[in-house]
Amino acid sequence: MSGASESAEDRTEAATPRRLEKAREQGNVPVSREFAGFAAMAAACAALYMAAPVLLSATGRTMALFLAGSGEPALAGPAGLRIVAEAWFRLAFPVLGAALVAGATAVLLQTGFLLHLGAAAPKLSRVNPMAGLKRIFGTDGVVEIVKSLAKMLLLLAVMWAAVRHDLTRILRQPLQDPHRLPLDLGRCVLDIMLAGLGVQAVVAGADLFWVRFRYARQMRMSHHDIREEMRETDGNPQIKMRIRRIRLQRARRRMMAAVPKATVVVTNPTHYAVALAYDRGNSPAPKVVAKGVDTLALKIREIAATHGVPMVANPPLARALWRVELDTDIPVEHYKAVAEIIAYVWRLRRTAS
Repeated sequence: MSGASESAEDRTEAATPRRLEKAREQGNVPVSREFAGFAAMAAACAALYMAAPVLLSATGRTMALFLAGSGEPALAGPAGLRIVAEAWFRLAFPVLGAALVAGATAVLLQTGFLLHLGAAAPKLSRVNPMAGLKRIFGTDGVVEIVKSLAKMLLLLAVMWAAVRHDLTRILRQPLQDPHRLPLDLGRCVLDIMLAGLGVQAVVAGADLFWVRFRYARQMRMSHHDIREEMRETDGNPQIKMRIRRIRLQRARRRMMAAVPKATVVVTNPTHYAVALAYDRGNSPAPKVVAKGVDTLALKIREIAATHGVPMVANPPLARALWRVELDTDIPVEHYKAVAEIIAYVWRLRRTAS
């Protein structure tokens, strides 16, 4: 079964860490826009609550002067509009700035501070009308439309409930005390934002769960995908076996090359063979330089016989030394037995010479 022909029913396994890592490298990470919107709205509410007294007071003074001199020709043109625009910009800038920073931070927290420039690259699929229709009328598109409509209706209902008692007072305020108009407007805006914030918190929590659930479902893998990933990650099993066999052959050749330089070969005498090397001036203890069982033990004995390396039969010691790793000093508990064998070999050499 090829990856192109697999259906959603075939992808029943959870995504592996490697698949999630590759998706992240491509910029494919779960991001809830509703959660980012909630963070932006919460920051805007906090900024408005903390800065409202100062900002609204200054804006109120500006508006009062503007309304008091509304009959002046100088304020009837662009100059008057510029004064009003500057006043409301000073009021809105801290709120908008806090919202932008909080929204961007919420996105970065969801992505693990991932900045992927490839996501901003132009893609033909984004301007393809057919692809756009599939996105709109597909399952995810329908879910997004339903979710947006439900959110809009809920927000409108909650916001209307929050401000319906303030609308009459706000509409009459310019005719009574224009100094309080910004304060009343700010209080009304804050009530709207707090009501919307409560709705957005619920929507953001649900959307965060849905986005992560949908992402996990999209990243699911089939058994074929997992096998292919294991093959890519760990390598082809046949190639790995061949490399292991080559390494074993090289290690065996190095081991056999060390037998002619050995001091003695301790044998079973037929099943085990362990070659020991000992340099009294440079080595603290004898070292195992070659070992083998059955066929390999026979080969060690043949090489030892060819190069005149003494062989001593000691079955218990041979089996014990066979468990010692290559190029490793023999354990302390075998010092006495091995020392006796090496002393015996040295006596034979002195006698032969």
